Amino acid sequence: MFVGKYTNSIDAKSRLIVPARFREELRGRCVLAKALDRCLTIYTMEEWEKFANKLDELPGGREDIRRLKRHFNSSAAECDIDKQGRMTIPQELREYAGITRDLVTIGSNRTIEVWSKENWDAELNPDTGELLDVAEIAEGLELYGF
Repeated sequence: MFVGKYTNSIDAKSRLIVPARFREELRGRCVLAKALDRCLTIYTMEEWEKFANKLDELPGGREDIRRLKRHFNSSAAECDIDKQGRMTIPQELREYAGITRDLVTIGSNRTIEVWSKENWDAELNPDTGELLDVAEIAEGLELYGF
């Protein structure tokens, strides 16, 4: 399970240092793909396989479903994590997520999200530093008594 928030930056070779707490579960290899919120998602190989299988099960006759499949599958890149815990972020994915230097890596349970610091900060309430609209989203859900 991936939890926590880490800030760092990419180096001159476009490599991200994967937080040490995440490396063991990734086992040296992962899939990096576009997410829906102008960020990237790192999947373990097993989680990517589950996700890809779910995509395959969707009806291919619908244009919107085909677009969804293309969004994820065309952007996916298998990545190796080197002995120093670094992985290269391909240029197309850096551009999609707006990553130029500083970034935020967050655990999202079964996956890891990688945000440009600017995009992550835009998600936060400037007064509290908390994610915007979290209380509204949680309202009506049966999670932890919400």
